[in-house]
Amino acid sequence: MSLVTTKEMFKKSIEEKFAVGAFNINNMEFVQAIMDAAYKENSPVILQTSSSAIKYARIPYLRKMIEAGLQEHDIPVALHLDHGPDFETCKMCVDNGYTSVMFDGSKYDFEKNIELTKRVVEYAHERGVVVEAELGKLAGVEDDVNVDANDAIYTNPEEALEFVQRTGCDSLAIAIGTSHGAYKFKGEAKLRFDILEKVKELMPNVPIVLHGASTVIPEYVEMCNKYGGNMPGAKGVPDEMLHEASMRGVSKINVDTDLRLAMTAAIRKVFTETPEQFDPRKYLGPGRDLIEETVRHKIKDVFGSNNKA
Repeated sequence: MSLVTTKEMFKKSIEEKFAVGAFNINNMEFVQAIMDAAYKENSPVILQTSSSAIKYARIPYLRKMIEAGLQEHDIPVALHLDHGPDFETCKMCVDNGYTSVMFDGSKYDFEKNIELTKRVVEYAHERGVVVEAELGKLAGVEDDVNVDANDAIYTNPEEALEFVQRTGCDSLAIAIGTSHGAYKFKGEAKLRFDILEKVKELMPNVPIVLHGASTVIPEYVEMCNKYGGNMPGAKGVPDEMLHEASMRGVSKINVDTDLRLAMTAAIRKVFTETPEQFDPRKYLGPGRDLIEETVRHKIKDVFGSNNKA
């Protein structure tokens, strides 16, 4: 199977009330783990790269690794740019075979965000590529995203409707309380489902996206810290809340931090228990296995996309 856009998988997700997992990739082990997990759960999946991941791994390598996965697994896979910072980055990805791009204009005011998003939409649509945009501002730190909690802004549902109508974007990332990175909540986790409900009421057929939605799996944080890590107080969005979001109309849920934690925890364990080990396969392999286990859990128990391919 060739790469696909997100149009059909999102259409099905709205009709059948599940979310598609969008998992960030950086190297071969991530690609293999995610695609193996999606295949075993018979799920559509989105593999996404930040601009930092592109700088690290380079587009030809990322594309070819995914194409190799598609030779093994006949499932719907979209290749997506996560948090495209400008038109040039979005254009580069469209021109290099991505089937979906996100332009993140959330740092701009409403009118400027519309103007810049519309430019990306026009270029991408002419070439058969779909576009995700963002309205509202998520707090947190992850790759090129760095927003102070005091600057976070919830999405206004009426503005969201106007934004989608004026830009023609295919999906919209909204801010309802999630945040980037491993330190999402200081107190009790809370999401503004009332905002999501209003957005879906105004735009029932527009796919909605949640960024900053890793669970920051406590077992992995504990494992990292046990084997030499230093992540006190790391806390994410509980699985129960993410499952509720998928049932309430969120079509795409982004996961990055959980995969990083899985890889790091597994590697730390190997290094601590067998310090003589220097074969990369012996520590990257367990990392890959734990990422696969994580993705299967997300697909089956949280997003509900298993058997939806």
